[in-house]
Amino acid sequence: MSADDAALDVRGLTVRYGEVLALDDVTVRLATGRVTGLIGLNGSGKSTLMKSVMGIVRPTSGSVSVLGRTPTDARRAGLVGYVPQSEDVDWTFPISVREVVTMGRYGRLGPLRRTRPADVAAVSAALARVDLAALADRQVGELSGGQRKRVFVARCLAQEAPVLLLDEPFAGVDRRSEAGITTLLRDLVTEGRSVLVSTHDLGALPALADDVVLLGTRVLATGRPDDVLAPQHLARVMGLEPPAVAR
Repeated sequence: MSADDAALDVRGLTVRYGEVLALDDVTVRLATGRVTGLIGLNGSGKSTLMKSVMGIVRPTSGSVSVLGRTPTDARRAGLVGYVPQSEDVDWTFPISVREVVTMGRYGRLGPLRRTRPADVAAVSAALARVDLAALADRQVGELSGGQRKRVFVARCLAQEAPVLLLDEPFAGVDRRSEAGITTLLRDLVTEGRSVLVSTHDLGALPALADDVVLLGTRVLATGRPDDVLAPQHLARVMGLEPPAVAR
């Protein structure tokens, strides 16, 4: 796949936090219209990679391109949406589910932040896609953990970005929410979106992802789910010796 075909093109990305090496010469290309799963142990650099794509983290070296633009330009143009691993939210704050999802439209609103019919329609459509339309006027803190996660997925969808980054969207959710998010992501790529999703649920990858990247500060393996999940690759990331091959 050439850079021109890539929704996301990361080349030689190195990121340091002081003396800590978070990413080491990482090259990843996300194809248009596919789900790419990002796996690795805690501390392997998955969240740092996503934050670099969003322009939240400044790389030490290397480059990031989103649909041919810099992270800052892509974010300002609404080309990339992001669901972070955890939300720093005051769950007691009196804000409704609909109002949280409407935040995904802020980049498209004018200086007065007045929603237009198109914004209302996009929010309603996003809520419907995550099966939360009936709870739209509920205070967000009243929802279950799985429902809260779906609220922030809906906020990302309302942005209508062609490239979506989801950092551990299945963490703390029930099986129903996990299945719903998986189906939604598959539907989105059918519509032409491109998705990068990190997860610890290796069993869900064959049904979720078209491609998988195994990260351990460096890219340790990349390819189809069955190939990347082979024992020899997982043994590398776990620091174990690969199993002996029977003769």
